Amino acid sequence: MPDLSDVTRGRILYGGDYNPEQWPEETWHEDVRLMKDAGVNSVTVGVFSWARLEPRPGERDFGWLDRLMDLLHEAGVGVVLATPTASPPPWLGRLHPETLPRDEDGRTEWWGGRQHFSHSSAAYRRHAAAITEALAARYAGHPALTMWHINNEYCTYDHGDEAAARFRAWLRDRYGTLEALNTAWGTAFWSQGYGDWAEILPPRRTHYLKNPAQVLDFRRFTSDMLLECYAAERDIVRRHTPHLPVTTNFMPLWFGQDGWRWAEEEDVVSVDLYPDPRDPLGAQEGALVQDLTRSQARGPWMLMEQATGAVGWRDVDQPKPRGLNRLWSLQAVARGADAVCYFQWRQSRQGAEKFHSAMVGHAGPRGRAFQEVKRLGADLARIAPHVSGTRIAADVAVLHDWHAWWAATQEARPFSRADPPVVLRAWHRALWEAHLTTDFAHPEHDLSRYRMVVAPQLYLLTDAAVDNLLSYVRGGGTLVCGFLTGIADRDDRVRPGGMDARLRELFGIRVLHEWWPLPAGETVGCDGFRGTLWSEELEADGTADETVPYRGGELDGLPAVLGKGRAWYVSTLPEPEALRGLLADIAAGAGVRPVLDRIPAGVEAVRRGDLLFLLNHGRAPVTVEVPGGHRDLLTGETVTDRAELGRYGVRVLAS
Repeated sequence: MPDLSDVTRGRILYGGDYNPEQWPEETWHEDVRLMKDAGVNSVTVGVFSWARLEPRPGERDFGWLDRLMDLLHEAGVGVVLATPTASPPPWLGRLHPETLPRDEDGRTEWWGGRQHFSHSSAAYRRHAAAITEALAARYAGHPALTMWHINNEYCTYDHGDEAAARFRAWLRDRYGTLEALNTAWGTAFWSQGYGDWAEILPPRRTHYLKNPAQVLDFRRFTSDMLLECYAAERDIVRRHTPHLPVTTNFMPLWFGQDGWRWAEEEDVVSVDLYPDPRDPLGAQEGALVQDLTRSQARGPWMLMEQATGAVGWRDVDQPKPRGLNRLWSLQAVARGADAVCYFQWRQSRQGAEKFHSAMVGHAGPRGRAFQEVKRLGADLARIAPHVSGTRIAADVAVLHDWHAWWAATQEARPFSRADPPVVLRAWHRALWEAHLTTDFAHPEHDLSRYRMVVAPQLYLLTDAAVDNLLSYVRGGGTLVCGFLTGIADRDDRVRPGGMDARLRELFGIRVLHEWWPLPAGETVGCDGFRGTLWSEELEADGTADETVPYRGGELDGLPAVLGKGRAWYVSTLPEPEALRGLLADIAAGAGVRPVLDRIPAGVEAVRRGDLLFLLNHGRAPVTVEVPGGHRDLLTGETVTDRAELGRYGVRVLAS
């Protein structure tokens, strides 16, 4: 299958969403001139143009897009052509109200915004396929076309009648019989036993708590239905252009899609990334999403959207300070991106996102945003021949599974504050600040190439996943698991003993007596550090080699951390410095080393291929010791032993 390298060809794709239908055609010529000035070589076109392309049912208006495609080709700008199916035109909802999704209360989501479609609607799928077929047939041979972008940020839910029918069909395929479904859902509780498939509904509003297994399956179903929509359009464009790669853009760490399964269906994995510039951990949030996306892609990936400045949806929506856009863009390249793109090219004057920044802002080409865009374009052109297509080697894997997340994030749990993304971010931060490069992996993936694997929290683990972790440790790998791991099976059924018995034996736990969540602001004493968010009443079986006990309070003297051979269990969330030290020490014992020996605080060091990226996330200048001689690809300077980095400075060093 084609992939990103078929489009980049030794370049880094640079550009963004281009929405020319918002502007008179004379503006297009200025746009193309400015694109060439900024080094833009790729734009995404058509994401929200369905109403323009099909103003009335069956009527096509492609003339404007023909002229645009020709203009971009003449300027040497490639086109990632989007199917416009994320935002159907008003006529579709008016003529086919069944295409509009309904929430759990039965309320309709109307047109007037975006993403107002039911993934289960046969009428929606039929009309989406028709406009996709027309686009693919018309532009398959156009020389500007380089890639397909299907829909946009798939994120819809539907609890309506058509979705209910599809849900029942999905459940029939999954379970086969009502007896098997009743067993999996535990319907003996609260008299929920189903005697007819017609009785089963999506998890609509109930008087009290919903059946958690039903909710879990509905989340699985929703991800699968959206994937069906994607695959249907993908297959249409593939039939016309089998040589061109196809993508759709994930949102960062998005709850509603099984990202591992979705990534297998994409030729190019792409993501939209909008860390808050006011967040002191914004760079770490970016690194986490970049590591996850690279791991889903199993190689180079595409940063489909980011912002040059403000985004328009935050309560305090500040722009990026000078230099931060460049820094975070080059961070993405350091962590595997071969495409750096934005939403959007020219800032809208009307509509809901007119205060969302753009490559050409309201200030025009003299504005700071465009001037920084030009500088970044030049930077990317300098380093592209050396970095495009290269890989990143990681000795550490962080385990993440959407099904475990879905199961853990439900009503009536003792751990509502211990939200999986909160714990995931804390553990990734510890590894990031210890300068340990990490991949992400599914708990059933082959983990043998990693020296160390960490599972911050995997409440739900299948039997296959547990077997995989045990096999990994038996094979000489080092495993570190956080609290609430291995609690439930695939149907959200709590395992006997409150944790999988094989894992208890692996970690040296005789009994898990009780879970002790901590209220907001409360900590628990441990030998040498404070624990946050969570604690557990564990009884050790005496086989652990190392134990860190709780100190004080109800759990005094009981184990907070257990280390047995190459398996570790951490039953609380240590404060950031303590977690960093713990994981760094375990990593060192597993033979994992930081990228450099001495790295100043606030500096990120990443190796991609033969290149060393140094990124200063602080405003103060710093000096980094880099033994030997290097050439900075951004400046052409020779760097010997010491690299100077200014405010938000970046070095890309070749030995």
